[in-house]
Amino acid sequence: MKKIISLALLGATTSLMAVGGEQAFLYKDPRIMGMGGANIAVGSYSTAIFSNPAGLVNIKKKHGYVVDILSVGASASARTQEFSNDLDEAGEDAQKISDLIDKYSGEVFNVQVNNYSSVSKNSDMFAWSIGILAATDISTIVHGNGSASGAPLEVSGRGYGGLLLGGAKEYNTKLGKVDIGLGLKYIQQTSYEGPLYISDLQGDDAMEALKTKYEKNSSGFGVDLGVNYKPFENSIWHPAFGLSILNIGAMSMDNNFGGQPATVNIGASITPEVKFLNKLVLAVDYVDMFNANKIRVYTFDEGNDTQSHEDYADTDFMKRFRLGAGIGIIDGQYFSSQINLGLYQGAYTAGLDMEITVIKLNFATYQEQIGTGSVDIPDRRYMAQIGIGW
Repeated sequence: MKKIISLALLGATTSLMAVGGEQAFLYKDPRIMGMGGANIAVGSYSTAIFSNPAGLVNIKKKHGYVVDILSVGASASARTQEFSNDLDEAGEDAQKISDLIDKYSGEVFNVQVNNYSSVSKNSDMFAWSIGILAATDISTIVHGNGSASGAPLEVSGRGYGGLLLGGAKEYNTKLGKVDIGLGLKYIQQTSYEGPLYISDLQGDDAMEALKTKYEKNSSGFGVDLGVNYKPFENSIWHPAFGLSILNIGAMSMDNNFGGQPATVNIGASITPEVKFLNKLVLAVDYVDMFNANKIRVYTFDEGNDTQSHEDYADTDFMKRFRLGAGIGIIDGQYFSSQINLGLYQGAYTAGLDMEITVIKLNFATYQEQIGTGSVDIPDRRYMAQIGIGW
């Protein structure tokens, strides 16, 4: 991450950029991302609170208190290590840096580090979860123009965290089971976005000047509502249909990078009974039904050191469509494993989840589409997470 920031400091010369191409998020669970990000009608984890709090009802009661501590995760774009190595070799040579920017022109580099620790329980009365989130992410898009002074980059980053509470209750009706969930969250963040010029590095207090120039602090409180409907609970297919409304309230974070728009999301799943498999889940989601996520385009005046922006509608269907399958192989007292496959924003996903006594290991890969429509830029990412839980 430090190397990516350093390149941004040395190479940015642009006056127009768009850093809002990725859909807003707070946390991406590798167990869910391996399944194409489809979880609205599935739940089963404490992290269901990020997609549909009603899914907390699907936490297995036999597990009692479900504790996840020190669940440290990291993800990075496919060529981040190669990019970092080339940057080391370039040093501070202006021509080498210019050549490096040309080499990676049009590519995206994203790095994320996070920790979501939580305690959850599904009792006979209701299910609940409380969690603490701490995360950081930074994205850089390289735009080489072949000039002697280097090419522009788009840089955005944030460090954020907060408290999340969720509760859900199951109701039996004549038409089937209905799970209703409520989530509350408070998030604080420090965000940075904008081009960085060579002149920004000049002087002994350069880094402090950059902090003053781009740092923005904000916070937001949000309410999440969710429902899952299970009309034929006793059938071998166990179908479920989900609806969630997320980020109700002041989650715009003062309109800074990292703000969370209110979204309406739907999903469906089946959990058929299959011999020789511990579990099989098939799910499909469509998120942000009313296109609340926008593409933000910034205009910068380097001479006057000012900026302005305009938000544009993003109606890309495939960016909102998610499809996934979870195949549980073993669910024993000391070891369990699940293989995940899916389709996320039109590209494949895959993952592997393992629990070995109290150690949890999760791996996944997915592809984020940065931008919109015909100008989408694919960014293949790889995730890994290790945690202690029981």
